[in-house]
Amino acid sequence: MNISTLDTPQALGKAAAARAAELIAAAIAERGSANIILATGASQFEVLSHLATADGIDWAKVTMFHLDEYIGISSSHPASFQKYLQERFVDLVTPLRSVNFVRGDAADPAEECRRVGKIIQNHPIDVALIGIGENGHLAFNDPPADFETEEPYIVVQLDDACRRQQLGEGWFPSFDAVPDRAISMSIRHILESRCLIVSVPDERKALAVRNAVLGEITPQCPASVLRTHNNCHLFLDTFSASLL
Repeated sequence: MNISTLDTPQALGKAAAARAAELIAAAIAERGSANIILATGASQFEVLSHLATADGIDWAKVTMFHLDEYIGISSSHPASFQKYLQERFVDLVTPLRSVNFVRGDAADPAEECRRVGKIIQNHPIDVALIGIGENGHLAFNDPPADFETEEPYIVVQLDDACRRQQLGEGWFPSFDAVPDRAISMSIRHILESRCLIVSVPDERKALAVRNAVLGEITPQCPASVLRTHNNCHLFLDTFSASLL
């Protein structure tokens, strides 16, 4: 794991985006196209802002996949991750080759997992831009995470710590309004990405970062599994790195 600590969240976002842009451009140069995964949440604001304005990327050769989505909300909901990515990235770049969103309001969440899972299995991921949750989750794989399933997307139950984080970040008006289920990319499929760009600002993530970097590799801290990946770049700010 390569760890970079920047002074501010803004510097973190710029550095993470620059590294991601280099890798995306390199994949296009080498293979003629690139496949990427984008995450959402407060940790990705600066990253996506800088990535959307990066030079030297032919976005028409880039296929994008969506990391996770709440079950039971539509793309027009203020907390929808599809809405987040549409507004903060997709609408800001020249048309992508393909955009593959997870539909949170699909009638059958298990079938939605199979649908988007079938697509992503034919698109090996070059660069995954992800974060770490306050409870150590990756995507919506809360502890104890499933390290074994080989399905690309799975239905997961959100724990209270995860739901409190979503409330605390201002996405929902009350705790009861936060969904308790989601569709998430699985741990194993995240790890199949050629490169991981992990952006984690803010002091509220410091304990999760310490456990991920220094603790036991365990489903109780899903992010600890990042240490098993051979090309993982962890970008921190001075606040999230404060317990290292």
